[in-house]
Formats: sequence, C-alpha cells, structure tokens
Amino acid sequence: MTKVQFLSDKLAIFLSSVCLIHCLLLPFVLIVVPSLGTLLSVDHETFHLLLLYFVVPLGLVALTLGYQHHKNGKVLTIGLAGLLMLTLIAVFGHDFLGETLELALTVMTTILIAYAHYQNYKLRKYHDCKIKLSANHNQIKPIDESR
Repeated sequence: MTKVQFLSDKLAIFLSSVCLIHCLLLPFVLIVVPSLGTLLSVDHETFHLLLLYFVVPLGLVALTLGYQHHKNGKVLTIGLAGLLMLTLIAVFGHDFLGETLELALTVMTTILIAYAHYQNYKLRKYHDCKIKLSANHNQIKPIDESR
C-alpha cells in the first residue's frame, strides 16, 4: 500500500472525527466556558464549509484509490453517498432542516463516511496482503518427490 493510499483513509477518518467532536462537544464547551465563544471567531456554518473543502477532495481521492485496488463497489457507494449527503447538509441543512435535525444527520453521515473509509482501508490492506502472498507463492519451488 503506497503512502498516499495509507494516509488518505487515515486522514479522512481523522477529519470525520474532528467534525463529529466539533458537532457534539462544542455546544457543551461553550456552555461551560462561554468566554471561549469570543475566541472562536468562525461561526458554525463557516467551520462546516471550511472542513468540507478538505473532507470531500480527500474522501474522493481515498475512495477512488481504494476502489482501484479492491473493486468493492459497496464501499465506494457508501463513501460517495456519505460525501454527497454531508455536502448537502453543510450547504442547505441549517436553512431547511433546523439545528437539531442538521446536527443529527451530520453526526450519522460523519459516522457513515468514517465507516466507509475504515472499510476502504481494510480492503486495500487485505488486497495488498493477498498480492504479496500470491507473489511469494509463485516463487516457491515444488519439491522433487522422485528422490
């Protein structure tokens, strides 16, 4: 597995986790430490759009590279559907869904994307191991049993 392939899924999972932590913990942190809100000058929607600019391209690269190796359309479909849903929620969610439904759908979609990247990573790793095993198997010389 190349470094780009290895890092892309791990970074995508990390960014999904950042989004999840931001969505779930930031409201509680701001309640406990309200002065922290003045330090965070980026509002909620801007943060989601900014994160989206990194998540979508990275997700597309990671899922595409993985699919080229393992050819599992289910993982690709789940990942692409998650990225599309996250984009729609980030762009239109606040205006059309309300804050509670936007939060719930964002959390579920983020978990879906992280799951797709985890499966993508596992399948690529399995595929690479399978290739190495078959390459090593071809190098094994048969034992001459006539001796």
